[in-house]
Amino acid sequence: MLLERDVLLHNRYRIQGNLGQGGMGSVYLATDENLGVQVAVKENLFTTEEYARQFRLEAVILANIRHPNLPRVSDHFVIGGEGQYLIMDFIDGEDLRQRMERVGILPEDEVVQIGAAMCDALAYLHTRKPPILHRDIKPGNVKISPDGHIFLVDFGLAKVIQGNQATTTGARAMTPGYSPPEQYGTARTDPRTDIYSLGATLYAALTGVIPEDGLARAMDSIQLTPIRKRNSEVSRRLAATIEKAMEVDPSDRFQIAEDFKFALLNAKSKTQQLLGTYTIAPPPAIKEEELTNEPPKPASSLVNSTPVDYAFVSPRKKQRERDRRVWMAISGGLLAVLLVSILSVVFFFPGVLPQSIREGLPFLPTETATASATLSPRITPSISQATPVQTATAVPTKTALSVVTADPNSLPTPIGADYLEIAYASTRTGISQIYLTNILEDQAQPLTNMPGGACQPAWAPDGVRLAFISPCDKKTDTYPKSDIYIMNVDGPGLDIIPSTLGGDFEPAWSPDGKFIAFTSMRDGYMQIYLYNVDSKELKRMVETPELKHVRQPAWSPDGKKIIYAYRRVDAYELWTMSHTGLDHEKILASGSTLSNYQPVWSPDGNFILFNQQTTSDFQFPNLFSFTLDGEKLRQIYLGLPSIEDVDYSPDGIWIAYESGGGRSYHIYYSTPSGGGQSRITTEDEFEDFDPAWRPISK
Repeated sequence: MLLERDVLLHNRYRIQGNLGQGGMGSVYLATDENLGVQVAVKENLFTTEEYARQFRLEAVILANIRHPNLPRVSDHFVIGGEGQYLIMDFIDGEDLRQRMERVGILPEDEVVQIGAAMCDALAYLHTRKPPILHRDIKPGNVKISPDGHIFLVDFGLAKVIQGNQATTTGARAMTPGYSPPEQYGTARTDPRTDIYSLGATLYAALTGVIPEDGLARAMDSIQLTPIRKRNSEVSRRLAATIEKAMEVDPSDRFQIAEDFKFALLNAKSKTQQLLGTYTIAPPPAIKEEELTNEPPKPASSLVNSTPVDYAFVSPRKKQRERDRRVWMAISGGLLAVLLVSILSVVFFFPGVLPQSIREGLPFLPTETATASATLSPRITPSISQATPVQTATAVPTKTALSVVTADPNSLPTPIGADYLEIAYASTRTGISQIYLTNILEDQAQPLTNMPGGACQPAWAPDGVRLAFISPCDKKTDTYPKSDIYIMNVDGPGLDIIPSTLGGDFEPAWSPDGKFIAFTSMRDGYMQIYLYNVDSKELKRMVETPELKHVRQPAWSPDGKKIIYAYRRVDAYELWTMSHTGLDHEKILASGSTLSNYQPVWSPDGNFILFNQQTTSDFQFPNLFSFTLDGEKLRQIYLGLPSIEDVDYSPDGIWIAYESGGGRSYHIYYSTPSGGGQSRITTEDEFEDFDPAWRPISK
């Protein structure tokens, strides 16, 4: 349970607001009323001994360190029945992840300053008696204060080395791209572990890309892409310095943080500065109105955010999936041969069967029947050729486009009818197009052939009309130049929602099929609009302060409410409004470090599924569910590295979703609890994403 604003904690700390919320508790901004200064209050709600021990360890570590690039702990206490609390310096500003999202690739001078400051902090930690390892260095844990000072924060996974102890126990952070190979298993971690993670952090700052995963590199399944291949402007000396810090073998890295620091400074001909004096340009000040809790105002009538980097999928996992498919193919083939053999005996050599069995099989030919029978030839489904269809006259400047439509008379009717059909986007032709498949077999029947590609399919309730966006050549977070099209899957016809410069995407049909809610950047930042399919009228549904993004609308099953994601500062929160654009209400807060997005309503209206990611580091998207009363919030574990773009089957029994990272997205389905999980798309070379379950045709 979150602490409310103005609560006085421990008779001293006045809570001002929530800075972030995670699995083990929350972090609050508070005022120390004894000293009159702002502090950060870190809360641990878990009562298990392991979590309590780890929390106490962090308190002990921080309470005993004094360094200009590290936060200080001033208090630590336990409140019976509630939790443990840690009071530390409140470091305002932005973290390196946020800076990378704001400015993109960082200049070399800034990267060197950040690296030198972090090396100073690591040299201090590594030379304590006993030594301290951070073990979770990544962009989200490098903080930049309003005066440009650089801090290393979050010691929740730190380790104190006692004697010759190998750090093979306790909590470990395995952040793909930032963790060295030894941190994944039972190998010893030492100061060179932090040096690797710092090098990976600087790599990301210089290139804007997470480096290849350390474990995959250790398995020789992938190579580190040279920094200068991603950013040719980086000097050769600086690139070589950072790549040396990221060597797979710890003996090939810098052995101490001081050596890494001197190499960074020499790479840019910088002189060493006094301890704690490395600074960079400060972040922009956050306006006071950006921190208010006022809801958006209804209207009578997201600047483009950085695409999410998805995490590494190990080669071993891919190989296991390939082995599973081979084994299933072999087993299926053997079973088919056995079945054919049995049927051959039954039909062509019935005399070998006992008379009693033959009399009990009515499909066998009788003595008076014809001595032989023929099997009807199997009809193979065919897909019609692409047929040019003119665009709507409302936008005469659009080029004539083409779609590929499936002939309903030639498509097989699967068991359960349309419950088993899913539309999805795939790059299997080199550019994203939309395909229709039966979940029992990836048939990949093309529905679109748009010159600029197509994605984000959304079915109308009739199961015949399909909305999608184009251009869309691959999966990304936003589509600033896209339009929304509506096609008839069973025949010719292509319409377009009237658009302007800016881009429309994320379409969502109302349950009655009369409206499409969608995200639009026609105002210069993301807002939600409503399109009347019959009258072709447009209405803006939300009025927010400029550059406060709202997106990803999803209808309630009764069509009376729309849930959406609202980004006011750094993170997305979940809000609802009426179908008329009134009664805006925040239903799930995110704090400043967690982002809740991509909500979807269950067909019975009892639950909402949504994704969650941190804003402070690159992390797998997690799947959560909750009820509107807020009493049942839980994480859903489906045994995959990431879960996104969830869509319910019409009967509410199944969900389809995408999972993967890098170049390997695939479509899966299972029950909401993970039962009966199966992978639909099977080719590792393609990106398959944006699943949309086809409703029952009416």
